[in-house]
Amino acid sequence: MKKEKIMETVFLLMACVSILAVVLICVFLFVNGVPAILKVGIGNFLGGKEWRPGNGIYGIFPMILGSVYITAGAVIIGVPIGILVSVFMSEYCPVWLYRFLKPAVELLAGIPSVVYGFFGVMVLVPWIRSIFHKGGESILTASILLGIMILPTIIGVSESALRAVPRNYYEGALALGATKERSIFSVMLPAAKSGISAGIILGIGRAIGETMAVVMVAGNQARVPDSILKGVRTMTTNIVIEMGYAQDLHRETLIATGVILFLFILIINLAFSLVKRKSEIQ
Repeated sequence: MKKEKIMETVFLLMACVSILAVVLICVFLFVNGVPAILKVGIGNFLGGKEWRPGNGIYGIFPMILGSVYITAGAVIIGVPIGILVSVFMSEYCPVWLYRFLKPAVELLAGIPSVVYGFFGVMVLVPWIRSIFHKGGESILTASILLGIMILPTIIGVSESALRAVPRNYYEGALALGATKERSIFSVMLPAAKSGISAGIILGIGRAIGETMAVVMVAGNQARVPDSILKGVRTMTTNIVIEMGYAQDLHRETLIATGVILFLFILIINLAFSLVKRKSEIQ
């Protein structure tokens, strides 16, 4: 009984440390970032189409669009592939192949971002350039690379969600005359949609927060893109590229960019929570 109380206290302290860390990060971001947004002006900061720190112009609209475009492209590429692979691994994959495929997917999750970026520079950039004769370092290249990077997250969570669905759902659908494919896609996938949605949200969070790989393949051009074959700069890459030499208001606006990025992630998580709660009520 005494040991249980001690461990309960330890777990409580660890939970409090986690909460405190999040609170401290939030306080640091908002205390240092919000005043900069007010100095520049909310409209000028969020809606400005030019980023020229040397001239006192701090508009992050191109970076917001760049983050949205690249993340959307990664989701369009990564989500269908990830879900289909998870279906294959949970329902179709032979045991002998699963023994190799599962560790391979987990290995993808452990590869450092800079290695992915190097792969993008050496393989994807020349490949895209050879096909379109331009746009090597572009939104398309970054989207493909991020689509690959989010696959392990989506596959792992989606597969676990599918395996957690009671097997009698699948067997009941077969007993009613449904084919195997119809049973999986009409019964199993809807039953696992909460877990699959969680995997997609985690993948989006990984994509929108990725930095090193995007720095190496996106072109890093702070402008409003008019084509997926044009270079672009995201909010995270903007912070990484300029934080090393930024001072005064320039540095504060970079922290303010982190505030906007934090709000993006918060909105995505809140939207997921609302969708999940709505599905549970139904």
